[in-house]
Amino acid sequence: MTPCSWTATANVSIVFPVNLDVLATSGSARAGIATTARGTYTTPTFMPVGTRGAVKYLDAHDYRDLGAQIVLGNTYHLMLRPGADVIEHFGGLGKFAAWDGLTLTDSGGFQVFSLDPKVDDDGVTFRSVYDGSQHRFTPEIAVRVQEQLGADIQMVLDVCPPLPSPPEVIREAVERTSDWAGRARAAHKRPDQSLFGIVQGGISTSMRAESAQRTVSLNFDGYGIGGLSVGESREEMLPAIEAAVAELPANRPRYLMGVGDPASLVEAVARGVDQFDCVMQTRLGRHGTALTSAGRWQVKASANALSDDPIDPLCACQVCATHSRGYLRHLFQSKEPTASRLLSIHNLKWTIDLVDSMRVAILDGSFERLRASILDVWV
Repeated sequence: MTPCSWTATANVSIVFPVNLDVLATSGSARAGIATTARGTYTTPTFMPVGTRGAVKYLDAHDYRDLGAQIVLGNTYHLMLRPGADVIEHFGGLGKFAAWDGLTLTDSGGFQVFSLDPKVDDDGVTFRSVYDGSQHRFTPEIAVRVQEQLGADIQMVLDVCPPLPSPPEVIREAVERTSDWAGRARAAHKRPDQSLFGIVQGGISTSMRAESAQRTVSLNFDGYGIGGLSVGESREEMLPAIEAAVAELPANRPRYLMGVGDPASLVEAVARGVDQFDCVMQTRLGRHGTALTSAGRWQVKASANALSDDPIDPLCACQVCATHSRGYLRHLFQSKEPTASRLLSIHNLKWTIDLVDSMRVAILDGSFERLRASILDVWV
């Protein structure tokens, strides 16, 4: 594996892309090691989402205990509070949060487009959810803000249409995403920070393929597959993933954005996806639902009142090693905040371990058996 490094001569920076060394495959599924300017991560991998600089109820010590390799931050929220200049003052998002692993920031595009903004060919105008103040994003501004945030990986600004949308809306999203990607590539200046392009196209396989081809032509460090898990069925989503992946280079990471349910994870890995993020794990945890090897478990059910069983006897997390179902139910019934923290820790650890088990299965040749066992429970 060639380490990722950079040099600068006479004010000209040479940016070395993320290298993905594929160690084993099982069909289209692959296990590898990705190298960034600051460190490596193994794939496939699941990345917890720390929207405002922290995963809800957790901190950097928890991330380490969970075995997380990359933690996400949200550009939209961080630029509004505390502000990109504040985070830059502290040396970047990782140092600000005392997290010594890798960090990734999204462009904030998904959040912006959920606010019914004013969009034009140059960029997007939107209001703050905090105080109603007006703000402007262009591809160049999104790059500059993320350079201030200092994550190891930043994402380009893209157009994320809701699904279903008519073909003309999907077409416009593909065109603008492609144009904005080129502008972001030209604006990117930090050689120690990787820049990922994003593929759009809705559930149209032809537009997904076209968007991927156009994005790859710009030679990004890695590639996000965006605009999915936003209303379509899994049966509609998977062909779109296949169409995009078929056009993406083998030596760059492929990142399916915002997808985290177990069946979609294993089916996307089977189609060649390398990394994932999702808020589902902590959102479910905060509302009393746990992910287990037997499916979803509802902590508030009266049947748990006297149970001394763990959430999942097959889970290696500290919550399952320490606390009973009866105790966890009591915490939720009492509205004790610790309950949300414990279930969030469990759900994240369970998901990280699930994706790690996919990696092991690809390496030892048992991936199809594992895939079938997951789908038996989670389809």
